[in-house]
Amino acid sequence: MAFSLAGALVLSASPFTAPIAEAVGNGPGYGGNETINTSILHTYDEMVDFLKTQEAKQSNMELEVIGQSVKGRDLYLVKYMSNPENPTILFLTQQHGNEQLTTEGALEFIKHMGSGKMKGVADNVNILIVPMLNADGAMGDVDFSLEDYVASGDRNLTRYNAREVDLNRDHVNKIQPETQALHTNVMAKYDIDYMIDLHHQGTMSERDGELVSGSILYPTTPNVDPDVLLKSKQLGAVVFDAVDSTGWGHIGKYNGGNAETISRNGIAVEYGISTLLFEMRGMSDHEYEPYVLGQKSNGYLIKQTITALDASVRAIADDSIEQADISFWDTLATQTTRPSDE
Repeated sequence: MAFSLAGALVLSASPFTAPIAEAVGNGPGYGGNETINTSILHTYDEMVDFLKTQEAKQSNMELEVIGQSVKGRDLYLVKYMSNPENPTILFLTQQHGNEQLTTEGALEFIKHMGSGKMKGVADNVNILIVPMLNADGAMGDVDFSLEDYVASGDRNLTRYNAREVDLNRDHVNKIQPETQALHTNVMAKYDIDYMIDLHHQGTMSERDGELVSGSILYPTTPNVDPDVLLKSKQLGAVVFDAVDSTGWGHIGKYNGGNAETISRNGIAVEYGISTLLFEMRGMSDHEYEPYVLGQKSNGYLIKQTITALDASVRAIADDSIEQADISFWDTLATQTTRPSDE
């Protein structure tokens, strides 16, 4: 059965009820001490069923197939497009197939979009969501061995696509079918103003001596347009303020490079889209055990995703993003890796 946000957070009414504070940043890593069971995560087929069910329920939601994976799986785009003149934001998840809790959060956000709490918000902003770009990697349906991966259950999940290629290093040459689908049928087709690229990082990054729940970064290529960079930093301010102020979130600055093969940089330059990388703590599966986070942290990571998406949409819809204070970037510490106890 697919993972449930409500079950993970032991919620009663609202998906925005705060998870247990001590779980954030301090949730246990794998360390060989627990089973990492992938059966609690949506499979590709379960995700497709979920999306089609939500499309039938939500009159302003539309599904579009943007292409196919190496193994022939349809790749989906979720659209809330009330007015072509509205500013548009794209949420991109699971370029890396073993980084699935952002997808789980995106699916819960889609459900949230159909609730009364979001009534009228989408009248002033267009929302695009690619909920699983690397469908083959997410299903472990690849042409290389995953025998050393940690997770058990229905499947292993891997960073790479079926050809063992990192999709987030393919945004210049665009060789892989998944990357081609994204660029041809999303980036070049729609007039997108903002993008948040959602990922996962390792478990031991810290800021100010405290383990982070995630990290963010704007485009760092010197070729980015100054206005695009400004708006990227404003988008980051919205996300930082929403998550870091909760009392359970703790965000650092990601230590990222300037290569334009990476979506954060390449898409900002090629299309003039303001981009933000958001890396959540820990991964759903990996061959390197310290990267895998124990499942007791799943709930807060999903909530962190929903919080970021909700805040971004609302800030764009009411134009408050244009007044976002970017001065925090000047003092936000770049995360470092906590030394191992071993």
